Amino acid sequence: MNRRRSNIEIIGDMLRVGENGAGKTEIMYSVNMSYSQLQKYLGFLVGHGFIDRLKMGNPSVTYQVTEKGLSLLKSIETVLEVLDLDEMADFK
Repeated sequence: MNRRRSNIEIIGDMLRVGENGAGKTEIMYSVNMSYSQLQKYLGFLVGHGFIDRLKMGNPSVTYQVTEKGLSLLKSIETVLEVLDLDEMADFK
């Protein structure tokens, strides 16, 4: 059964995609989200210093995960592993 992803899972997915640098379109399609969701989450991640916005040329912009973002990603992966959300879905 499919379940909705939590905000934490979405943020983790975005950080994984941005580890090697990615544009908005790549993040949006890789994480399977709408443009409005992308704007909201990207604004949060950039605003809190988890992702940097890098100008690569005109008009190319790449988003790169920071050290702070990598630390957050490791924490998210640990929490998701401990929670084992796939197992929790069986209780519904």
